[in-house]
Amino acid sequence: MPHTAIPDVQSHQDLRHIPIREVGIKGLRHPLSLRQADGVVQHTVADCQLTVALPATQKGTHMSRFVALLHEQHTPLDGAGFEALVRATAIRLESDSAHIRLSFPYFLGKTAPASGVASLLDYQVCLDGRLAHGHYQYRLQVTVPVTSLCPCSKQISRYGAHNQRSHICIDAEADNALAAETLIAIAEAQASCQLYGLLKRSDEKVVTEQAYDNPKFVEDLVRDVAGALRQQPLVRHFVVTSENFESIHNHSAYARIDSRDLA
Repeated sequence: MPHTAIPDVQSHQDLRHIPIREVGIKGLRHPLSLRQADGVVQHTVADCQLTVALPATQKGTHMSRFVALLHEQHTPLDGAGFEALVRATAIRLESDSAHIRLSFPYFLGKTAPASGVASLLDYQVCLDGRLAHGHYQYRLQVTVPVTSLCPCSKQISRYGAHNQRSHICIDAEADNALAAETLIAIAEAQASCQLYGLLKRSDEKVVTEQAYDNPKFVEDLVRDVAGALRQQPLVRHFVVTSENFESIHNHSAYARIDSRDLA
């Protein structure tokens, strides 16, 4: 039988003359290899969103090329590798702009403070890279679970003080050399106490007393994290939030700081 060419409909000219800022795929789960700050390669699964800009004259983009780009990514990603992937997306899709978000669980080893027992703790991390007319912008987002202890409760109570698990979220526009581990360490250092995947009884004593000796309101958490981020030379702009899942209320306490609001 004679070969019949399959029409490339999405490459046809569009007569409505309306450009699209972002078009592509989202909600794709895909295996991802990451190079940690210490050089170790970590394997995880990412929720992926990849888009490009579409000119007013083109009917559609080539959706399959986004998946192909991820499938061809064999080298573990670091900040520079992620930027290369964003730039490669723009080239493959024949666009002057590209945007990729990869959100995934990220595991770091923790050592209990008294027993020294080792375990893993999971964090949520998002790499966000945007290329527009040759200019690249990188954002690194982390969600860090910590412990917070209420200063008011400690002051007014005869016995103990109420505490809660909190999520500190940092969204930083930064140099692509900034590692997730750096932002995680900043958040944990400003909490009443950090969390661990595994604790023995001797460790429980240490973390309980550490939290009691280091009470923090939700306002304290975001202010202290913001102060530490202002000293980080790789960070250009940041938003930090904290949600404290209250143990004595059926609602959360919440605070947010945007570095653009700071003098």
